[in-house]
Amino acid sequence: MTNLNTQPMPVLFIGHGSPMNILDTNKFTKALGGVRKSIPTPKAILCISAHWQTKGTYVTSTDTPKIIYDFYGFPEELYKATYPAKGSQFAALKIHNLLEDTKVQFDNGAWGLDHGSWSILKHLYPEADIPVLQLSIDTNLTPDSHFKLGQQLKKLRNEGILIIGSGNIVHNLRNFSWNETETPFDWAIEFDRWVKQQLDSRNFHALISDYAKSTAGSLSIPTLEHYLPLLYTLGASHESDPLNYIYEEIHNGSIAMRSFMIG
Repeated sequence: MTNLNTQPMPVLFIGHGSPMNILDTNKFTKALGGVRKSIPTPKAILCISAHWQTKGTYVTSTDTPKIIYDFYGFPEELYKATYPAKGSQFAALKIHNLLEDTKVQFDNGAWGLDHGSWSILKHLYPEADIPVLQLSIDTNLTPDSHFKLGQQLKKLRNEGILIIGSGNIVHNLRNFSWNETETPFDWAIEFDRWVKQQLDSRNFHALISDYAKSTAGSLSIPTLEHYLPLLYTLGASHESDPLNYIYEEIHNGSIAMRSFMIG
């Protein structure tokens, strides 16, 4: 599984937002569609999605992962959408061996691809012709430990594997509007801008340790699961990698869709 390209694959963080993006054609989905034109074709894709939380670390390990419709109350059309990507037992074993100190466990088909993965891949790679795996988020770990796992995964970039963290930097459903174009809350704007400042200055320590030290941070991250995929993306990056923003808007008043590529 050696990548013939001399440069490693980039690593992405995508703010996936509402499941309705699966069906919608908007500025966000069009921006995702443009990404594949600017990077090499990956051998496989590894997603760290906010929607797979476990005790311990797991990786999807079947060649035919199921599609998970982990959302409720949406139009019937959404539940008819699909994304028939293959998995890769070979890549799962590679990840298991790479993270040997973490004791990665195989899911053996118990999970699959949740909407944190396939909702964005449907626009990134609509042909579903690239194998996809997911790595779970171990809720026992500290933010720093999640970052360090990302550092270990970095080697996969040289193997042609595209690493994607999928969550949202601001994700507060208690202060949520069904109107996608709702004016963003001031605290959501403040925290999104703070994160951008830390990214631009490569102050990853602040993003690991200081995210909840402000009122804006506490409101933006009432629970950690949508923030933690960001730390995997940062961990898998190199200091010399260029940073490019894919999309930067806030939807529904309290969902930051900020998405970027490193590398």
